Formats: sequence, C-alpha cells, structure tokens
Amino acid sequence: QVQLVESGGGLVQAGGSLRLSCAASGRTSSNFAMAWFRQAPGKEREFVAAIAWGGSTVKYVDSVKGRFTISRDSAKNTVYLRMDSLKHEDTALYYCAHRLSITMSTMTAAYDYWGQGTQVTVSS
Repeated sequence: QVQLVESGGGLVQAGGSLRLSCAASGRTSSNFAMAWFRQAPGKEREFVAAIAWGGSTVKYVDSVKGRFTISRDSAKNTVYLRMDSLKHEDTALYYCAHRLSITMSTMTAAYDYWGQGTQVTVSS
C-alpha cells in the first residue's frame, strides 16, 4: 500500500506561482508513474500532469503547457508540481496519484493510490 500526502496549496493572485509537493511512502517498486489531477466545484476530475519515475518522461494537459512543470526527487520519494502564471481557472482541489506501471495515463481509473488533496485558489 502506498500513502500519498500533498502539500503546498494556498491562495494566490492571478499571475502568481505555487509549488505543490506529494510525498509518497510504502512504495515497493521503482516501476511506477505519478500524476497530478484537479477537481473544481461542479466539474469532473481532470488530468493535469504525469511523470514516469524511471525515465522522467512527462505529460501535460494542454491548458497548463508552458505554465506548469512536474518533477520528482527519487531520493525523497516526492513529486512536485510547479505552477506559474496561475489563472483563476486553475482554482481546484489538486490530487496526487500513483500508478503501479511504467506507462503514464491521463485517466483517473488508471491510478491505484490517491492523496487527500490540497486546495489551490487563484483570485481574479
């Protein structure tokens, strides 16, 4: 079993930046992928970014390309999401997810473990 704990959310003005962190524990294999999803009120959970642990290949949803950067620190078992040029539309509860596969996925059902979420609120 994998436990994921997100941190770094908060309130920021449009155009500002935040860095989210997700610390993982209980992982037994290096063959996995991690991702960030977000869910705004009244909307479906949306894929944001993913990273394959072994090769550090990444994937982003189009709406955040050029603004968000996903990265990882293997020694700390931590994945990060650097968010720059934040927009009001980025306001959501951000979730960290873990998938026991070398293949990244944009689907929520593909991930086995989830954190409890960290709130990001971007004021207009």
